[in-house]
Amino acid sequence: MFTPLLWMVMPAAAIEIPHEQYHLDNGLNVILMEDHSLPQVVINLWYGVGSKDEAVGRSGFAHLFEHLMFMGTSRLPGSGFDDLMEEHGGWNNAWTSEDATDYYSVGPDNLVNLLLWMEADRMEGLAQAMTQEKLDLQREVVRNERRQGSEDAPYGEVWLVMPAAMYPVGHPYAHTVIGSHEDLQSATLEDVTGFFNTWYVPNNASLVVAGDFDPTAMKATIQELFGDIKSQPLPIRPEFETPDVPVTPLVELTDQVQIPMSVMTWHTPAAFAPGDADLDVVAAILAEGRTSRLYNRLVHEEGRAQEVYAYQYSQMLSSVFIIETKPTEDHTLEELEVAISEELSRLAEEGPTEQELTRVKNQLEVDFVRSLESLHGRASRLNRYHYLTGDPGWLQQDLNRYRQVTVEDVQAAAATLTERRRTLVRVRPEEGSEE
Repeated sequence: MFTPLLWMVMPAAAIEIPHEQYHLDNGLNVILMEDHSLPQVVINLWYGVGSKDEAVGRSGFAHLFEHLMFMGTSRLPGSGFDDLMEEHGGWNNAWTSEDATDYYSVGPDNLVNLLLWMEADRMEGLAQAMTQEKLDLQREVVRNERRQGSEDAPYGEVWLVMPAAMYPVGHPYAHTVIGSHEDLQSATLEDVTGFFNTWYVPNNASLVVAGDFDPTAMKATIQELFGDIKSQPLPIRPEFETPDVPVTPLVELTDQVQIPMSVMTWHTPAAFAPGDADLDVVAAILAEGRTSRLYNRLVHEEGRAQEVYAYQYSQMLSSVFIIETKPTEDHTLEELEVAISEELSRLAEEGPTEQELTRVKNQLEVDFVRSLESLHGRASRLNRYHYLTGDPGWLQQDLNRYRQVTVEDVQAAAATLTERRRTLVRVRPEEGSEE
């Protein structure tokens, strides 16, 4: 007989992800989330290191190490990590951001001990098994990823120039996650093992085990596998002020594309800080769905834009609000930029209608709850809350942020999106690429 999913709608529409949190003596944060509805487990191991923690001249290390983590240890050499997991019906993936690196594995419940052993093995033994050959191989993989995903991709150059246009030199967000070719090429084996030994330690990690398992047995297994891995003092991270205005207000680019694109970006409050949720609402009012303000005016009514998007990209230290648009034939980027500024000013002055605000908040809540349907989604959210708020059970407070947004909050948030505080990146077709 199946038990209900462990996230649930509670009285008065309260929601939670029941879990248990504790720490090992070496500082490893552990979160257990039982869910016996399916014979499945998810292991989510979150390391508190991202591109913001890279030294000047060493950009791209956090993402490079995401790749190196799959290159094998002395006990599980070569591609053994993937081979062993997939042989038993599991799968895995990982991602790196400005703020963190996350590794997750999914498989049948009888695979849980193996998945945990593999994570403990590479936390303890990856640096000792690192070789120049592995570094050289993955360095070229990452450099090719940069070429294919950014340099040779339509409009990809935008995201390479944006950090330096937004943040001053030395700021943790002033370089890209992918890093530069120069920094990647100059990385030595000593650099890489030093980065691992500094950041890939249990006191900088949070382990979520979610799914069908026995908690008593699980605690004993986690202690046995992870308990003897040594912790290390973490570097003291310097404090940085959030910039109010960009470093470079306007960047003009050309690319091998047929349609111009304009990308507007503003500095905004950090993830979960006051104003962050307000800007999610602003983004939805502006460009979520056919009835949103920018889409309705620029695409549907006036036919001046092919597409328009708006979103709040929330980060640990500070966030960015982004609006992207492409004009239709016989219209210009400058036309669209003026119209967008007009709509931002109108939203700041008049605010949304109550009907408009209710529609957007309802849709955001539906999307919020839907994101909790998968076991992996809930496991990841527990780790995200732990890392950014210190409380893995911050789900209800998160939802409340959206429920409490008022017309006045939307006006105030929109009023911050002024031309003075904006970085504008324009991409125009290279000569001959329009044909």
